[in-house]
Amino acid sequence: MLVTVESTGTLERRMRIELPGNEIELEVEKRLKQVGKTAKLKGFRPGKIPANVVKQRFGGEVRQDVLTSMMEKSYREALQQEKLNPAGNPQIAPEPVESGNDFVFVATFEVMPEITLKGLDTIKVERASVEIGDADCDDMLESLRKQKANWITVDRKSAEDDRVVVDFVGKLEGVAFEGGTGTEVPVVLGQGQMLPDFEKALYGIVAGDEKTFKVKFPKDYRAEELAGKKAEFDIKVHRVEEQELPALDDALAEAFGVQDGGLAKLRSDVTENMHRQLKQKREGDIKEQAMNGLIEANPIEVPKTLVDQECHSLQHDAMNRMGVTDHDQAPPRENFAELGERRVRLGLLLNQVIVDNKIEIDADRVRAKIEEICAGYEQSADMVANYLSNPQVMNQIQPMVLEEQAIDWLVANGKATEKKISFKDYMNS
Repeated sequence: MLVTVESTGTLERRMRIELPGNEIELEVEKRLKQVGKTAKLKGFRPGKIPANVVKQRFGGEVRQDVLTSMMEKSYREALQQEKLNPAGNPQIAPEPVESGNDFVFVATFEVMPEITLKGLDTIKVERASVEIGDADCDDMLESLRKQKANWITVDRKSAEDDRVVVDFVGKLEGVAFEGGTGTEVPVVLGQGQMLPDFEKALYGIVAGDEKTFKVKFPKDYRAEELAGKKAEFDIKVHRVEEQELPALDDALAEAFGVQDGGLAKLRSDVTENMHRQLKQKREGDIKEQAMNGLIEANPIEVPKTLVDQECHSLQHDAMNRMGVTDHDQAPPRENFAELGERRVRLGLLLNQVIVDNKIEIDADRVRAKIEEICAGYEQSADMVANYLSNPQVMNQIQPMVLEEQAIDWLVANGKATEKKISFKDYMNS
């Protein structure tokens, strides 16, 4: 076997493999003899078909099978010989060959990048130092009260936190535009449901009012035909409503599914949930900072093959979320190009962190992750045991945990600082 390798790009390789023709012919003859022993042809007894008839009838098919298997085998051996690590399947292009001559084919593929990590000690991570106090819990309970509020019609001008119910028609140069019309639309003032100019015009109005005002659309507005333009809106006010909040008592707790323990139990549950949300956000923020720092310190070329695979996976995930089964209705692959490339780059870099620093999976952290996933379910202990004994589940959980361990290593060996911030400001950031 004669192998030559040519670099046709940063990661692309063109490998030419030449196989001795006599070896191919010997293998073809060997297989034709095996076929002759079992083949069935009309007019011949099994095993008694003349060799020339076997060759005439099955020669082309057998030769193709031999070439296919020899290409696969020689390709694998050539990769080992040349110490190449392919990123995906190759494109194979056989060259024309006559019987008895050497057989040549070309395999074109991408290789995995060789990564030498640098700048890991310069990665900056800012940890949020947050304390959850009674006032934070009070604010959260107030939000829960608002979720159960009744809306009472009032005969006065609208103000912050009121709900106004309006009809509106938006026009561009006197012509109504698509999506600019609404009937009896409720808008809670101060929640940013509408564009700033629109919401501003809803303050100080009373039932029965009709008014016209201008609204400036942002330059990056999702509807291109409206982006950066000024529209004129006509509105008619149906009513102004104010919130009637329920009492902060056991009945409120029951409304949120707390059957035993009343308001005290609701407060305890709310506080526990706030701590859980805080933990998730802090972990997510730290992870994002560490990964961004890793990417910035280590710009690498990534195989297009892996990016294409990741984009395909992201596209299918999006289809599943949207309930789309028709591939013609799938969101375009290019929508996922940036995210797909980032995920591939991060995967390669984090894997190198794991390899370089000999990070091994922590069984205790795997169990803790599974317990976290199962928490809140009935018979969670049984679920944990089932997950731990399920290889398919473990194959999904273990890489997640190993990635978390790599992130922890980056934070521990980088430049970590802390910043005090209130719970409200941090969760809204």
